[in-house]
Amino acid sequence: MIPFLLMAASALIIAIGSTPLVRYAALQLGILDQPAARKIHETPVPLMGGVAIYIAFIGALAFFGERRYVNEVVGIFVGATLVSLVGALDDSRGLGSYLKLAFQVAAASILIISGVQVRLFNGLLDIALTLFWVVGITNALNLLDNMDGLSSGIATISAAFFTLLAAMSDQYLVGALAAALCGACAGFLVYNWNPAHIFMGDTGSLFLGFLLAAVGIKLRFPMNSASVTWLIPVLILALPIFDTTLVFISRLRRGKNPLIAAGKDHISHRLAQRTGSSREAVLLCYLITGGMGLASVFLTQANLQEAIVVALGALLLAGYAFWKLEMQNDRI
Repeated sequence: MIPFLLMAASALIIAIGSTPLVRYAALQLGILDQPAARKIHETPVPLMGGVAIYIAFIGALAFFGERRYVNEVVGIFVGATLVSLVGALDDSRGLGSYLKLAFQVAAASILIISGVQVRLFNGLLDIALTLFWVVGITNALNLLDNMDGLSSGIATISAAFFTLLAAMSDQYLVGALAAALCGACAGFLVYNWNPAHIFMGDTGSLFLGFLLAAVGIKLRFPMNSASVTWLIPVLILALPIFDTTLVFISRLRRGKNPLIAAGKDHISHRLAQRTGSSREAVLLCYLITGGMGLASVFLTQANLQEAIVVALGALLLAGYAFWKLEMQNDRI
């Protein structure tokens, strides 16, 4: 666990040091997120904070990662860099949703070609599941980035649980990736917490989503059944998955294109309406992610029957939350 803590600490320090520099550059270049009706900030906020996360992540791995492990994940680096560059172009110039989606599929394909893929059925279905998982989680973190400190905080907690689980099962590669990501996100969160001084933009949210999806695929528990362990990354990333599902179904119900339409219909916005505070809404999202993370730790030792009970319980909770939140939205 000590190497992982060292890697997280180094990424944390790099992120804390580099984020103000990236913020200054964004201000000079005029890359700002302008206020709008669907947004909660009232003044322009610098974008491109994802560049600082990227620098901190790569820097920590370059200085403290073991080369024999890093060489195994070239596909992850290339794919993550591709989606981050696409995000940077979207932040600075603006790209269409379908073009971004095409690049995300290309990045996921790079993962598959490099050997990083879901292995449940040993066939084309595994490839389809990998594409669905990677593109889905990448976009889920992107959609979740709608409130100060939300996406960066959820990514920090999720990466921390991935690091813990990797340490428990002696998976250095997964642990190194997750620890570096956790430290980078935590360092950025110092400046992204409400009121945020900088946003990560698509540069960061797409990068985070892609890496978390890849780490979830790489995480293995050979001592337990594949029927049980595939639930672990799903639980850790349950909140962004739920948020994306909520938004898609809600917008489709209202005849809106979920890939293009935007609005204050995310779980964070709805919790903020109930609590009267965006900070409380974000903290509640942190708490939910932490609870799901603890459930995922239990699953590492669970048998099939216990895993089924956990899965059904999570589905029932998600269904009830969806119903309550949609009822609230219908009244607004």
